[in-house]
Amino acid sequence: MKKNLFSLALVALLGAASVQSASAQAKMTPAGTVMVGGEAMYANKNIVENAVNSKDHTTLVAAVKAAGLVETLQGKGPFTVFAPTNAAFNALPAGTVETLVKPENKATLTKILTYHVVAGNLTADKIMAAIKSGKGTAALKTVSGGTLYATMNGPKNVVLTDEKGNVSCISTYDVIQSNGVIHVIDKVVMPK
Repeated sequence: MKKNLFSLALVALLGAASVQSASAQAKMTPAGTVMVGGEAMYANKNIVENAVNSKDHTTLVAAVKAAGLVETLQGKGPFTVFAPTNAAFNALPAGTVETLVKPENKATLTKILTYHVVAGNLTADKIMAAIKSGKGTAALKTVSGGTLYATMNGPKNVVLTDEKGNVSCISTYDVIQSNGVIHVIDKVVMPK
């Protein structure tokens, strides 16, 4: 069961590889397919099926591959993924990504990747409702076992605070997939 949760979580996280950068806007094609980061995101396909061709999230894809989870990342979910962009990974201290993708750091890498995933299908409206019912803060339990704290910064801007106090903003909401939903974030969140 635990392996299955990690696999499903990383399916969702890998899907972030097809999500746009913070500076780009999602566009709808005439057929209703969402275009994100230049790639079509088909709601009837799972996150891995949509993610494999993205050029905008190569760091995330490389991290998922280094964790050795690509072949196990096919599952129903649903999962909510807070997906960092290449720019978010690039903002980490120099050498962090290179160190994490080494085979001897696989467990740490897996923990970080699954810290970006919450079980369930939490659209932006659901997250905002949880924040409201939590009187300003929603505690989101991640697949890794940690907690992300969601708050509002203005009437429609959700921000996440990780267990170390770092803040990440959601730049793109509600990229719907057959096995979950993706929200693009501008910083990598870290567990304790």
